This record gives sequence, structure tokens and C-alpha cells, in this order.
Amino acid sequence: MPYPELKGLLTDIGTEELGHLEMVGTIVHQLTRNLTEDQIKQAGFDAYFVDHTAGVYPTAASGFPWNAASMQVKGDLIADLTEDLAAEQKARVTYDNILRLSDDPDVNDVIRFLRAREIVHFQRFGETNHNKLSRFYHRTSIGTSCPDAFFVYYSR
Repeated sequence: MPYPELKGLLTDIGTEELGHLEMVGTIVHQLTRNLTEDQIKQAGFDAYFVDHTAGVYPTAASGFPWNAASMQVKGDLIADLTEDLAAEQKARVTYDNILRLSDDPDVNDVIRFLRAREIVHFQRFGETNHNKLSRFYHRTSIGTSCPDAFFVYYSR
């Protein structure tokens, strides 16, 4: 890692995000483990069931399996941290959408917790962008000044 000021942040958030996958996987398992064949068919879960039974297989709501192609990396510290900020907001919106559709109080409690953690991650990435990495914003790779508006937007 060429930026030691990021090691702790990325380790902490990365570890917590793996925990989020485990929590969501546990919810899915608990909701699907005792489904009858009729319930599987009525829920439109039959195609998934044929391939995975009730095992947790990470897919988007649209049915596309998760893969590393959804991760955006440019190798530029500023661009990559900005993408991390965007990813946290996308996760928050996904949790908001789940809360709009779910009527299960136990599921909703966990989703609210996960949503709150995404907001904290967004704030930590923003603080790192502003406080620890400000030296990278004085000049870009082509030598032009970066606008101060970036700091105002991401330091909230």
C-alpha cells in the first residue's frame, strides 16, 4: 500500500463490508430455509432454487450474479476514493429501497443498522479525502489546480 494513511481505514471498512455480506446472507438464509415447493414457485424463486437450492449465492435483485466487474478501480487515489464515496451512497440507496418493500420488523432492524454503517463509511472516506489526503489535491497529474469545491462537498 503506497499510502500508509489509508491502511487502517481500508482494513476497517473492508472487514466491516465482509460482515455486511454475512449479515445479508444470514437474512436470506433465514427467510428461505423452510420454504415449501409451492412457496418457492409463488415467490418466483424457482429458477434460483434449481441452481442453488436455498443456498446463498450473491446476485443483484435483477438476478445477475455478483462479480468483480462491479468494482471500479482507476489506480488514482483521488478517483478511487471518490468511487468509494459513491459506492457507499449506492449501498445506502439499496437499503432504502429494501426498507420501502419490506414489512418484516426483524429484517428492517438489520437493514437500518447496515444503512447507518454505510453513512459512517461515506463520512470516513470523505474525512480521509479532506484531512489526510489534501496534499494530493493541490495539483493533478497534468499540473492544474483542483477546485476547493471538492472539499466543501465531501467534507460534510
